[in-house]
Amino acid sequence: MQRDMHILQAFCSFSVIVWTSFSITLTQAKESQQQIPLNVVKLWASAFGGEIKSISAKYSGSQFLQKKYKEHEKTVTVQEIDGLQLVKKLAKDMERIFRNKAEAIRRLVEAAENAHLEHEYNSDLEYEYFNAVLINEKDENGNYVELGKEFILEPNEHFNNLPVNISLSDVQIPTNKYNKDPAIVNGVSWSEALNKIFVDNFERDPSLLWQYFGSANGFFRQYPGVKWEPDENGVIAFDCRNRKWYIQAATSPKDVIILVDVSGSMKGLRMTIAKQTVSSILDTLGDDDFFNIIAYNEELHYVEPCINDTLVQADRNNKEHFREHLDTLNAKGIGMLGFALTEAFTLLKKFNNTGQGSICSQAIMLVTDGAVDTYDTIFAKYNWPDRKVRIFAYLIGREAVFSENLKWMACANKGYFTQISTLADVQENVMEYLHVLSRPKVIDQEHDIVWTEAYIDNTLPQAKKLTEGSDRLLMTTIAMPVFSKKNETRTQGILLGVVGTDIPVKELMKVIPKYKLGIHGYAFAITNNGYVLTHPELRPLYEEGKRRRKPNYKSVDLSELEWEDNNDILRNGMVNRKTGKFSMEVKKTVEKGKRVLVMTNDYYYTDIKGTPFSLGVALSRGHGKYFLQGNVTLEEGLHDLDHPDLTLMEEWNYCNTDTHPQYRNLFQLEAVKLFLTGKEPYLQCDKELIQEVLFDAVVTAPLEAYWTSLALNRSENADKGVEVSFLGTRTGLSRINLFVGQEQRTNQDFLTARDRESIFTADHFPLWYRKSAEQLPGTFVYSIPFSTGTENRSNVVTASTTVQLLDNRKSPVVAAVGIQMKLEFFQKKFWTASRQCASLDGKCTISCDDEIINCYLIDNNGFILVSENYDETGTFFGEVEGAVMNKLLMMGSFKRITLYDYQAMCKATVDNSDSAHSLLDPYYVFFAAIKWIMTELILFLVEFNLCSWWNSDFTVKAQSPKQVLQPCDTEYPAFVSERTIKETTGAINCEGCHKSFVIQQIPSSNLFMVVVDASCDCAIGPITMDPIEIMYNESLKCDHLRSQKIRRRPDSCHPFHADENARECGGALGLRPCLAILLLPLLVASSQR
Repeated sequence: MQRDMHILQAFCSFSVIVWTSFSITLTQAKESQQQIPLNVVKLWASAFGGEIKSISAKYSGSQFLQKKYKEHEKTVTVQEIDGLQLVKKLAKDMERIFRNKAEAIRRLVEAAENAHLEHEYNSDLEYEYFNAVLINEKDENGNYVELGKEFILEPNEHFNNLPVNISLSDVQIPTNKYNKDPAIVNGVSWSEALNKIFVDNFERDPSLLWQYFGSANGFFRQYPGVKWEPDENGVIAFDCRNRKWYIQAATSPKDVIILVDVSGSMKGLRMTIAKQTVSSILDTLGDDDFFNIIAYNEELHYVEPCINDTLVQADRNNKEHFREHLDTLNAKGIGMLGFALTEAFTLLKKFNNTGQGSICSQAIMLVTDGAVDTYDTIFAKYNWPDRKVRIFAYLIGREAVFSENLKWMACANKGYFTQISTLADVQENVMEYLHVLSRPKVIDQEHDIVWTEAYIDNTLPQAKKLTEGSDRLLMTTIAMPVFSKKNETRTQGILLGVVGTDIPVKELMKVIPKYKLGIHGYAFAITNNGYVLTHPELRPLYEEGKRRRKPNYKSVDLSELEWEDNNDILRNGMVNRKTGKFSMEVKKTVEKGKRVLVMTNDYYYTDIKGTPFSLGVALSRGHGKYFLQGNVTLEEGLHDLDHPDLTLMEEWNYCNTDTHPQYRNLFQLEAVKLFLTGKEPYLQCDKELIQEVLFDAVVTAPLEAYWTSLALNRSENADKGVEVSFLGTRTGLSRINLFVGQEQRTNQDFLTARDRESIFTADHFPLWYRKSAEQLPGTFVYSIPFSTGTENRSNVVTASTTVQLLDNRKSPVVAAVGIQMKLEFFQKKFWTASRQCASLDGKCTISCDDEIINCYLIDNNGFILVSENYDETGTFFGEVEGAVMNKLLMMGSFKRITLYDYQAMCKATVDNSDSAHSLLDPYYVFFAAIKWIMTELILFLVEFNLCSWWNSDFTVKAQSPKQVLQPCDTEYPAFVSERTIKETTGAINCEGCHKSFVIQQIPSSNLFMVVVDASCDCAIGPITMDPIEIMYNESLKCDHLRSQKIRRRPDSCHPFHADENARECGGALGLRPCLAILLLPLLVASSQR
């Protein structure tokens, strides 16, 4: 019994100890959860918010400026923008620009055709001309080389500061052409008449850029004259006949099926030449064309098996996809051309009946080393008597045994026959078909005007000479064909060439009154295929330092930029050239996708008459739909325009300084002053915009004196961290005040052209203006500019807020003001505020200095502005405190927004021995040629299966994989705070502990203070903003290839003409086979017996 009593006492004692320990642990756990008092954090947030807003408002002058605009409230009127009327007016303005360029082109066409009509061809003509490569070149004796006479070149700002001759044109000859070929010399001679028209056009329209004539013989006459430089291999690869503008102007849209012979006789070099021929044919196809490729031996092999019953649009992506599949072709078996022709005719008819293709010209391209029959029964069944499908035959190799059959097939079907013996012959021979397809247009004498999609030309010297840091210009080319008008050649339909001129997209954008589109508004235009001509979200370049062109930048569809429109309502309406309105919620990213602005846009659109383009404008709901009109006297405005701190946006078109050469060097502010004083009566300016500029100049003028007073009265130690204050108005007027010397500024790029996000441009308002406009009036937006280097950290903080005229959503945001301060100064204010406490004795129970908590200051997108770890500045909060960020998302304090980028570039691993590049490798060509010759000599040894050895690619090099950037689609998140939630407390159940936190909004700002329990470590991983590549399986890839978005065909079509001379159907040199070559294998065989 006593023993049992001892056991009971021991058990009770143990229970007390366990209970005490548990109670202490529980108490500590509770204390851990409650150790962050909400009232203390609220005190810190209030103290910091009051201090930083006081500084921001004081040095920006926001309240002072608000008062000044209020004083003029009764004298201004607020108008709602009529989006439909606006877009119609802008379309007419653009139509006028295009019409002026078209008139210049027509003058060139008329002059060229008349000059050719009066010229008599002379095969012995000797004519000295300015060769663009040889001009100003001298030999070792100091004498000018032949065709290289002195050619005066002077830098011209209008032509990218390149040395040019604005009095003369010069001529470029492709490397594979002889510059004294009689056809070229005669063409250069009669086209000299264009010089006068070039100069006259430029005098009539000083905004014109390059004008040129691309000859069907290959030479290229360009104005103004400029020197061309060969590449590092001494070659100039440019051939005007390969350019999109030339091909579009010369031919009509077409549906093409390419038949490739892959029988056993095509092994070796023949297969290589055949693949290159097919690739060159693809180069000549454009966005208005459709195609498919079928390989044949005893069976039919669709190069892309997924596309076996239709044709696909010849856009860049589809052509590259088929090129990749060309590498899989292997030569074997017997060529059954009859089956292939039947399939091609059947498919063309079926596709034409769907109404999806070009509904114009149709052609079959036959790439083979021979045909054993003429297949007249097939042509009689499918193509005669109308012969609507042309046959273009390319005989591969030097043998001509079956060439007559191929030539007959081409001639009997209004096509063309040519023989390709070497890789060097491919390009010139492929282009022969273009002249055949141009015949109907020439005979009809239809001078159709064509426009290309937007592109960046880095082939011509004017593009190559641009420095890496220069903005390469997106441009569209307007072109028109030039025909022979001589009666004796009428049925031949001789195309002399194509004339064209370039129109920079930025010139079109000059007609857009950015001040009427509002802070987030923009204009955009698309082609008849739905591809973007201009859009502020279009990103044609990548790798900022190198500024390389993206491979697919010319075929970015509007649906890839306005991706929220899931049903393509906006896109299809514009493609169909309708006039209308469409609205949707959009997610517009800024700062390279790191931040997102969610708003509702109203879209208005219409067509641009006489062009394949449609124009749209987007206006954001609310303040973006309204603008104000003020009224001040001319004297007041002129006086205040003279303030030294005032500038106007150079990319906005206050005055058209391109109307005369003497205006070109004027700054916009200078031009406005000249216009207002009446000193330049011929200067064309936007009177409505200038009136608003005068109003803004008068209202904001007192701000200069306000800032100056602050600078003079600032004490030695007060607010030394504030470096610059700035102002921007909705008219593009800016004012800047420095509180430190320019050389002492921490961020010297801010508010300069080196930091385009911080200034007004043709595309957008400054970033600080756009972000502050989406906050409540009186709220300051604080942010750290994201660095473009390897470190994502900045040493400055920008604060900005907007000024509104009226106290409602219909009030336009008339201006935005702000300051930029040192990050160190800003953070010091935060840490000072976080040391305050509410206790009367001054003893704080908790402070951000304590090790048990971590204090952060984050913005409304979750980026850290202040952290105890300085290296975390500018980092996304979820990467540092993943558990807390995840909880905030679950609680609704922040929300995740999924975004898509259809212009992304992703890393991909490829082999160095890329077959596409091997065609350009001289060693590959040499060995392939040797292999082909030897194979021909020993074909009789085929029973020993040596062909498989010869067909192996012994030129393949060590395949060391490398990483490259390739176009891709990505998905990535952005985060934004919920405005209605001002404060939140929470706890996270981690393994063995509870991690508590408090988030408190900083008053009158976009900032939040976050205090996190540092004593509890959660194993929850970080939340990142890294993009994820969207992977498409084979089924989805196939669906994408087969799907065809709505497009509009060009209005003109010239498939054939009754008067066409079909006997002009080509030929080949040396069609008669060489007896010695035919007998060589037999001689070798007999010598071995």
